[in-house]
Amino acid sequence: MSLRINDIAPNFQINTTHGEIDFHEWVGEGWAILFSHPKDFTPVCTTELGVLAKMSDDFKSRNCKIIGLSVDGIDDHNKWRSDIEEVSGAKLSYPLIADENLMVAKLYNMLPVKIDGNAAERTAVDNLTVRSVFLVGPDKRIKMSLTYPMSSGRNFNEILRVLDSCQLTANYKVATPANWKSGDDVIIIPAVNNDAAKELFPQGWTTVKPYLRTLPDPSK
Repeated sequence: MSLRINDIAPNFQINTTHGEIDFHEWVGEGWAILFSHPKDFTPVCTTELGVLAKMSDDFKSRNCKIIGLSVDGIDDHNKWRSDIEEVSGAKLSYPLIADENLMVAKLYNMLPVKIDGNAAERTAVDNLTVRSVFLVGPDKRIKMSLTYPMSSGRNFNEILRVLDSCQLTANYKVATPANWKSGDDVIIIPAVNNDAAKELFPQGWTTVKPYLRTLPDPSK
């Protein structure tokens, strides 16, 4: 069965470039981005890991950890890390999971359970669907998931934007509109009627439609 929004993110214990981890313990009380790759030494993924290395402080400032996954071993990860740092000019400070036996890829429904074989025997094309992103909240539930084709590099500014939205809407009874970015106006959720909204948002709001009420970002 596919994982859905608000499902508990499956826990696992596995080796990484930062040592053995228990995923739920590693996430702790904050947020986490788990993003996966079909193979080490692949061109699109090299650029992605480098961009995320440059953006690591943006996620850290939002109390969000980053962890990568590829289906190769630690030795290959460390060799690949040198390439990534050379290409991007940024230090790779976050851990990379060594999912050699495809355990996490299967656990997160990136690959069919029936697929087997050590990752060393497999190509990036074999692992085509291992191009996923999961945003996990402090409650260890999945807040967002995305899967990309091999030929399309991921937009980590968009993932940062979704993180901002999820953190805002977790604390206030609001939603964020299309193309929203931090600081833009937000929407009062339909479950909050006008009487309740007066208590929550005494500064008032703009009624575009009875079901569409906007107001400035209440976190600012």
